[in-house]
Amino acid sequence: MPHVVIQPSYGNPAARQHWRDTLDAHVDFTDHPRASLLTPEQRQLLTGYHPNGKARFWGATRVQDAKMERLRPGDIVLFTGKNHVRGIGEIGALFRNAPFANSMWSEDPTKGSWHNVYSLLSFAPTEIPYEEIWALPGFNAGDNFMGLRILDPEKATTILEGLGIEAQVDTELDRQQDEPVARALRTHTDIVDGEALHTRTTRYTLTERELVVQRTEALLLQEYTDSLGIERPQRLRTPAGITDLHLSRPDGSEVVEAKRASTRRFVREALAQLLDYAPHTPEPVTRLTALFPSRLADHDLALLHRYGIDCVFRTHPHVFDTAPAAQEVRIGMTPFWRQRHPS
Repeated sequence: MPHVVIQPSYGNPAARQHWRDTLDAHVDFTDHPRASLLTPEQRQLLTGYHPNGKARFWGATRVQDAKMERLRPGDIVLFTGKNHVRGIGEIGALFRNAPFANSMWSEDPTKGSWHNVYSLLSFAPTEIPYEEIWALPGFNAGDNFMGLRILDPEKATTILEGLGIEAQVDTELDRQQDEPVARALRTHTDIVDGEALHTRTTRYTLTERELVVQRTEALLLQEYTDSLGIERPQRLRTPAGITDLHLSRPDGSEVVEAKRASTRRFVREALAQLLDYAPHTPEPVTRLTALFPSRLADHDLALLHRYGIDCVFRTHPHVFDTAPAAQEVRIGMTPFWRQRHPS
């Protein structure tokens, strides 16, 4: 999986100017005299990722040399400042070149050039408050994310899942894993052996595209928790993934899964996720709830109710209605929800 990097980038006037120059705008790296500052290898690298000759860029000073050497194309960068994640990008080309960096950004008075340069394959401006990250398992309330930080694998997975970030590198690796199987099935030959199916190659080509950051579910969930008067929503990390919301109740716990649309596909996703999360709650789960932006079709609502799952849907801004499952069905299903597989 890709690294996830926390990159402070908006906290002072100089950083905000850098943002305007090379994140709000694309930089033409073929333009003279800037192009002459690149080595032939760096020019070829950039052109491979950005064939049109333009890219967004960011950089880091010498104090971050060791961390920057750990990064690779496809890694995810969260650009932070003013108590928000203000943008999310995927790294393209990485190289060290002080003259090229100085052509875009003024040197730091004490740390020098931003010579660790990287381009961005994709970039999505966002307005994600730190509180959403603090609510994720493993993160601490009040953490203002000072200094460049590479998250450990567990936190990286948590933040990608929790913020709904779809990494291009994972999509490409999934495609490469699928291709040998599809080819074998089309040609009626033997399917590749199990070992090959579980080996993910790193030989792939990434090209510039739009980064997918799913915010609809987060916004729906925020409006729902506000309607309940919950100031600090809690989420759980489970072996099945990260819950959207976990509520402790006197008789046990409730797990809520939010979906960005009310179609059949998302209803089935919510059903599968809730049943997958249920056995892993730290206290016995007594209620499973699927949250949608509008009322479901009757047959989709019946599907959830068949498994004892409640449905909550938005009717007006900050107003939600609940279609609960029958109490006897819920009581009958709870032993199955809680059933844990032997480890």
